[in-house]
Amino acid sequence: MLRHEFQPGKLVAGVFLTLTGVIYAGDAGGAWQTPWFVVIPVVTGGLCLAGAVASVTHAVRRRRPERG
Repeated sequence: MLRHEFQPGKLVAGVFLTLTGVIYAGDAGGAWQTPWFVVIPVVTGGLCLAGAVASVTHAVRRRRPERG
């Protein structure tokens, strides 16, 4: 039994923010050079995609009858 409902919008946001952390960690560790402005489209795009996924999820769940 699930303790809470699955929210894919939060999952998408978490993946993109983790990717941002990996980009900065690679830059700090000297693995590659990353300009500071590269992460702005990554974070913005990830949050926009997460919002779209959350909206679609809400629309789909609103139409389905409650189970349980």
